[in-house]
Amino acid sequence: MATASAASFKSACEDALALVKRMREPLVIGHYDADGVSSTSIVLLGLRGMEKKYRVRTLRKLGELEIAELKKAGEKEIICVDFGAAMHAELAKLEASGAKVLIIDHHQTPEGKSAVMQVNPHLFGLDGGTELSAAGTAYRVFGAVASEEAIDLALVGAVGDMQAPLVGENRRILKEAEAMGRVKIEKDLTLFGRVSRPLVWFLTYSTDTFLPGLTGNEQGSTEFLHSLEISLKHSDQWRKYVDLSAAEKKKLTAALLALLEKNGLSTSGLVGEVYSLIKRPHGTELSDTNEFSTVLNACGRQGKPEIGIALCTGEEGAYEKARALLLKHRTALREGIEYAQSAVEDFGPFHFLDARGIIDDGIVGVVAGMLYSVLDRDKPILAAALDKDNRVKISARGTKQILARGVNLGKIMQEAGGPGCGGHAVAAGANIQPELLESFLLKAGKLIEASNGKK
Repeated sequence: MATASAASFKSACEDALALVKRMREPLVIGHYDADGVSSTSIVLLGLRGMEKKYRVRTLRKLGELEIAELKKAGEKEIICVDFGAAMHAELAKLEASGAKVLIIDHHQTPEGKSAVMQVNPHLFGLDGGTELSAAGTAYRVFGAVASEEAIDLALVGAVGDMQAPLVGENRRILKEAEAMGRVKIEKDLTLFGRVSRPLVWFLTYSTDTFLPGLTGNEQGSTEFLHSLEISLKHSDQWRKYVDLSAAEKKKLTAALLALLEKNGLSTSGLVGEVYSLIKRPHGTELSDTNEFSTVLNACGRQGKPEIGIALCTGEEGAYEKARALLLKHRTALREGIEYAQSAVEDFGPFHFLDARGIIDDGIVGVVAGMLYSVLDRDKPILAAALDKDNRVKISARGTKQILARGVNLGKIMQEAGGPGCGGHAVAAGANIQPELLESFLLKAGKLIEASNGKK
């Protein structure tokens, strides 16, 4: 399973599909974020294409307790999606007791190999943090038996996992989708709401990129648009960004870039490749990969990932339910970033946000990443929240320049936090006991310092 080549990756996908075909009624266990919901849905679409029965469950984490519950329940056919790599040795114990286990993941494996059948780009010389998401991996396994819509979800999962602009295997999938007439590739503003939000809200509720004087300020956003002589309505309809002329888009983009530069903020994430899903309902969040992924993220992080799965698999009424969760999610993020901006501290090797009891553990990682709109991008951000068991969840976020210096947050979380901790080089996490927080942060800080400049 550890041979690093495109041929062996393709062979592993074929072997995985063959294993699934031998299953009678597998339990599909998926992660709850956008990539997890997308990849889980692709697996379900594949199982439907094979006319197989299945059961599905979504979890925030897959650790020793969750695996013990699977053993206690006597589960014999298990497909883990968007997690499992860090727990492959524990999952192998289920196989030893007679279960069939398949892992479809893209996170780093602690030993660089797997004790059970695992399709993971990291095991085949691909970077699962930048080149292929869990959704893309699931698509490579199930694409031949799933419905055509599955390729949309492969792109949504990758964008939701912050892998845009898409490169490597992700880009090959993107080009396949383009050839199928399912996606349009453009360079444009990357702010959430290009196709679904009225212009004023497009700016007011921009939280992924913090816009000084506009984010959280409806009056300021209104005056900003008026100063550019961009009308907010056409007849009685509120205009959206996609309704603007090419000249108006160019004018607005230039003004936003100037605003960020004037305030000494990074402009790197404001403009980039965007991907429109041509065959999804026009003018809705589902026609844009970024917005679609945000809707799925909202479902998962508001405790309703099953609604995201229902949306992906085409169940009637799921879109309306998902949009309601999106509104709730954006409110939670706005409140979270307002607190975070005042509470984040400089701990030397990294920035630290102690959000225990204040920000939900389901969104603390998202909030941590959003802090880069106001913090320097040369240090990782570590954020702490409490999970449902009152353990401390650590979410670590970094940037490409941090990664270029040799800092690998996934490996650092593994080493500092132990089994079940880890993730990607630029986005990782750990779950620890409260009394171990101080020692964990000290160890993580030393590992970050030791990693700097090693690449």
